Amino acid sequence: MSEKQPRVWPGEPQPLGATWDGSGVNFALFSEHAEQVELCLFDPSGKQEIERILMPERTGLVWHAYLPHVGPELLYGYRVHGPYAPEEGHRFNPNKLLLDPYTKSIFGELQWSDAMFGYDLGDEEEDLSFDDRDSAEGMLRSRVIDGSFDWEGDTPPATPWHETLIYELHVKGFTRLHPDVPQYIRGTYAALGTEPAIAYLKDLGITAVELLPIHAHINDRRLEDQGLTNYWGYNSIGFFAPSPEYASSDAVTEFKAAVKALHAAGIEVILDVVYNHTGEGNHLGPTLCFRGIDNSSYYRLVQDDPRHYMDYTGTGNTLDMGHPQVLQLIMDSLRYWVQEMHVDGFRFDLTATLGREEHDFDQHGAFFDIIQQDPVLSRVKLIAEPWDLGDGGYQVGNFPPGWVEWNDKFRDTVRDYWRGKGDVISELATRLTGSADLFYSNGRSPCSSINFITAHDGFTLHDLVSYNGEYNSANQEGDTDGERDDKNRSWNCGMEGPCDDPQILALRERQKRNFLATLFLSAGVPMLLAGDEFGRSQQGNNNPYCQDNEISWLNWELDEKGSELLAFTRHLIHIRESHPAFRRRHFFRGQPVNSADTKDIYWLNPDGGEMTQEEWDTTFARALGVLITGSGLPDVDRQGEPVKDDDFLLLLNAHHDDVPFTIPDIADIASWKLLVNTFVPDIPASSESWAPGNECAVGGYSLMLFHHQRGDS
Repeated sequence: MSEKQPRVWPGEPQPLGATWDGSGVNFALFSEHAEQVELCLFDPSGKQEIERILMPERTGLVWHAYLPHVGPELLYGYRVHGPYAPEEGHRFNPNKLLLDPYTKSIFGELQWSDAMFGYDLGDEEEDLSFDDRDSAEGMLRSRVIDGSFDWEGDTPPATPWHETLIYELHVKGFTRLHPDVPQYIRGTYAALGTEPAIAYLKDLGITAVELLPIHAHINDRRLEDQGLTNYWGYNSIGFFAPSPEYASSDAVTEFKAAVKALHAAGIEVILDVVYNHTGEGNHLGPTLCFRGIDNSSYYRLVQDDPRHYMDYTGTGNTLDMGHPQVLQLIMDSLRYWVQEMHVDGFRFDLTATLGREEHDFDQHGAFFDIIQQDPVLSRVKLIAEPWDLGDGGYQVGNFPPGWVEWNDKFRDTVRDYWRGKGDVISELATRLTGSADLFYSNGRSPCSSINFITAHDGFTLHDLVSYNGEYNSANQEGDTDGERDDKNRSWNCGMEGPCDDPQILALRERQKRNFLATLFLSAGVPMLLAGDEFGRSQQGNNNPYCQDNEISWLNWELDEKGSELLAFTRHLIHIRESHPAFRRRHFFRGQPVNSADTKDIYWLNPDGGEMTQEEWDTTFARALGVLITGSGLPDVDRQGEPVKDDDFLLLLNAHHDDVPFTIPDIADIASWKLLVNTFVPDIPASSESWAPGNECAVGGYSLMLFHHQRGDS
């Protein structure tokens, strides 16, 4: 390493990170307890450290320097000096090269070795010992970027919540096996922005893709030792840098190009983000970034034992949302992704953790307050995963206005209903109509509910109807991970796993159609897991977080059943797109609205009459009718005109046997046309009319949707 120091100017404390201004680069790093900070520069290969520069200035709690005549592509890292006293919460070790928390680009791959840890792994005192090996050889590098990009007038689609349909996908898994995407870019950001990928999403009717974490993350050492990988990416180490593993060239430019292409097709981009913890783990984890820069500032430590971390996340650590610098880091990251990368919103992993103040969740906590007053962030889509693993962490329905939430009560109730569990009719009605019990009291709407049947975490739709138990042996955790037993709320329809019984196979396909129809015909915002529309399987694995292979990747070679299910899904989505009755902005009232003579919704028994309280309370009831009147929409369009729609009759039967329903004589409707019948894969094409008083046999485990076209809709 050269002893010659380049010319160094004092620079500025803001903005944090490495900022190129066309003439040089300003470096700024927060560390409250550091005693000295060294900026380390590397050659273009990243292998040789060529300069080590003492940061000359400290303003407040920020160390900074300016290097003239350097620019984009410069590779760098930090070494931070200070006390190594884990029992006091400090873990400084200048032998460890550290990532810049604000780096916009990451170079290289992490090569695990004992040198990545701040302590001697073999010492009997564990993390109280000190390791003096240099970690640079196997460590990631931060990289200076030129953030310029020709957006060509890109504007966000700004799709209203009530018109939104979310498709949850993994960037790599979505296109890794796609036959129409050029092979050399499959599984990348570039592939996501190709015409075949976007055409498929548009044809399906998707308005927003929700990407599993694309923030730079690391693979756990244990997983790499087992030949596995952290495929889902919930192990963040860089909150500003797109993961380079999903890039065929420069990750930043490639991601921007994909966003621009999706926006041009009217599709929004929502990021699944992990701000509740980092990939550095517990007190025995590696020293890669935050731990070595200022452990006691970035992390929540046990108050009377600061050697150890508060762990609300199940990952070993929790970022300290009570520290102003951590809040600034997160807000700066969110604004960067909106303003510079043009994303349209975020789904926050374990959001209850972000809302914890001292210990308890507070919907008026600093995190929510700051976002609410932010002129940028308050205008994008904000989705909460409304729980964490700590005490009092389950907070479904308790987030402030402006937020929408993953509604696991919808998921669980619908799963229970279609597997034939009794005593859920009343709750099913609540979930079908937007979960007013959760969202009405604080002025929120049905759109506050993200309705889903499946998500990345758990069974796919195909596996939900094919397995009673989970089969996670490929994860090499003794088949003990993932949701267990009845918590899956799955039903194999009579035989476990793959089978060739035609009756069981037909029932499974019917159940898939039931779940999809319930999802798309319910009030709220539907979220579809990628591949469920054509029956993707994970071979019974309900926790494939470490499976970067065919278990997780979408297989685009569809058999006959897959093609039928895809066509059926498109039909359902088209119905939803075409009718505001299924995209309600306000809750049902169960009474006349807009001076109409009829109520907005009727709950019906199989005899065609309105449900009585006694019938609601019948534990064995598994059949339900719902009549939605299009004249009862309390909405206006953008021109202020009342929104009207047709009438719909939905008949649901979760009994084994057929249930005869009498077509109701309500709302002066003379006849109905059949739109959906999940008992068969075919899309109804008959012009046959069903009149009030006629009896209709709804097949076992199926639903039927009837339509009455109004002349004024």
